[in-house]
Amino acid sequence: MAKALFHKHQRVYVAPVGTWAIVEHVKPHWVKDVEEPVRVYYDCGLGRDFTTHELAAEQVESVDGENWRVLRAKNKWQSLEECSRHPFPGTFPVVVTDPKDWGGWRVPAAEYDRDPVRIEAQARLLSRSPGLLELAEQLIKLASEETELPDAVSALARRANEIVREINIKPAAPAPVSPPHLA
Repeated sequence: MAKALFHKHQRVYVAPVGTWAIVEHVKPHWVKDVEEPVRVYYDCGLGRDFTTHELAAEQVESVDGENWRVLRAKNKWQSLEECSRHPFPGTFPVVVTDPKDWGGWRVPAAEYDRDPVRIEAQARLLSRSPGLLELAEQLIKLASEETELPDAVSALARRANEIVREINIKPAAPAPVSPPHLA
């Protein structure tokens, strides 16, 4: 006996195709005198039906942003004279995401040298993104609890919901992909 693990309009990862899709139809395969379907197929609009083991549901992964901050790293490859036009001569930004100053986001010195003002802005944005994510989640919650909101606020909440969904969702472990055959 089989039960449907996915439902209509659910976003799923289709492993054989390697893409995300929406389940358009759930197609149970019934047999006479049996209470439950024998198999369940899913039409995702990709040209054929897929079985349960070929699809993976979204998994929500939370972002812990309490430790995100910008640190300054010493520029070892350029002298102070060579980088005097930088906003902070002799250093470059490093966004760390771990309490022990490990991990995070770094930029190669050559890329920083090309446009230091843009990289500084990116570092500030990245370090504050967990707070922006929390703000977006609060907006979504407010919009779901209140029935009468201005259209502009409802539109912002829908946009925030799309962005938060893209941030928080990663594919479940897809089926392993076989290596391409050499001719």
